[in-house]
Amino acid sequence: MNTQESRVALIGIVVSEPDSVVRMNELLHNNAGYIIGRMGIPYEKAGVSIISIAIDAPQDVISTLSGRLGALKGVTTKTIYQKLPTENGE
Repeated sequence: MNTQESRVALIGIVVSEPDSVVRMNELLHNNAGYIIGRMGIPYEKAGVSIISIAIDAPQDVISTLSGRLGALKGVTTKTIYQKLPTENGE
């Protein structure tokens, strides 16, 4: 059981290697319960796809997912975090 605080994050992904898309989608599917939303934009002029993932999960889940995505060939990620307020407003 994970007792870490939930965090909201945005994972920005740039994919330049089409062969990595299947594995990337598997990783995202495996974490679908945490994903708030996803937007993908193919940028044909540059030969890349730009994807943003909004996620609400413990920080270790977010960093593991981001790290696994970034380890794929031709995939670059950047993650920004926001700590959610607790019930007592902190």
